[in-house]
Amino acid sequence: MTMRTILKGWVERYLSDEEALTLLLVLVAGFAAIIWLGRMLAPFLTALVIAFLLQGAVSALTRRHVPQLMAVIIVFMAFISVLLTMAFILMPLIWNQMVSLVQETPRMFASGQSWLDELQARYPNLITPDQMQSWIGVASREISQLGQRAITLSLASLGNIMALIIYLVLVPILVFFMLKDREVLVGFTLSLLPQKRKLLTRIWEEMDAQIANYIRGKFIEIIIVGSVAFFTFAFFGLPYSALLAVLVGFSVLVPYIGAAVATLPVAAVAGFHFGISDQFAYVLVAYGIIQALDGNVLVPVLFSEAVNLHPVSIIVAVLFFGGIWGFWGIFFAIPLATLLKALVFAWPRGLQERDAERAAVTDSAPV
Repeated sequence: MTMRTILKGWVERYLSDEEALTLLLVLVAGFAAIIWLGRMLAPFLTALVIAFLLQGAVSALTRRHVPQLMAVIIVFMAFISVLLTMAFILMPLIWNQMVSLVQETPRMFASGQSWLDELQARYPNLITPDQMQSWIGVASREISQLGQRAITLSLASLGNIMALIIYLVLVPILVFFMLKDREVLVGFTLSLLPQKRKLLTRIWEEMDAQIANYIRGKFIEIIIVGSVAFFTFAFFGLPYSALLAVLVGFSVLVPYIGAAVATLPVAAVAGFHFGISDQFAYVLVAYGIIQALDGNVLVPVLFSEAVNLHPVSIIVAVLFFGGIWGFWGIFFAIPLATLLKALVFAWPRGLQERDAERAAVTDSAPV
């Protein structure tokens, strides 16, 4: 059997149906729009994610007999309150701590160099002077590149201040109308699709609850982990508690990898502030407990119905989609992997049901 025959049989099997072709076109058009128009559509995509996140609260209020418009207004005002709190309280605090950390970086580097000198003096056979100089040279280059990146980022931020203003104005407006006119927008989208869309409906039903559960659960996880980390670091008197807590909170977006990456700055700041002491060990133990509770208690509770993927699949999805779409690729890596899994299982099952229905019709037809 030649490759051409195999491909022909696969096409006839999976793409000979109108619904299968419609599904393929929708997937190709969606991915193409995100790849080529993602930067231009970023405010719309951001608003779509936020509206999807808030729709659960709107539905909960309407189930309690709150009028639809009133529920939308209540949820939207709560969203605006959170947005203003972040813009005027949390962000200035994080920015000030980031500036202080950059200013203190040379002192941290000098302290690290002294620690390496002491380590080399204690263990001259384990660490040679050449190795120590090599480490110091690598660290110096990294710090120099970090400073250059910070300057570049500051200049770029000044140039993108108008884009930030557009986000702050346009995204809330889009979110409000997506919540208020949800049924109209969904109806319009469905009107663009063929009337025969049983396969699309099946895949969407399998994905809808999982995506909603994942986005809302991930948002709750970021808030809980970040808040617990902040109070824990503040309890131990660790400097830059807000900045480190935000980093730890957002590290949950990247399963497995994020926790390992967030450990480095936490350990570095704790080591510089407390030295190699009992307090340093307490901070790392507390941080380890936070990560353990997140992975073994919080994640199973929040995502018990959302994600059923092997860890290898999750890591590959994060690397692949993150490499293509950056932050949004990382954020949606697990939903996209779940979508591919749903396609793998729902597409053949839908075609099998179609064949069974056709066979039943043929058998029941008069001879």
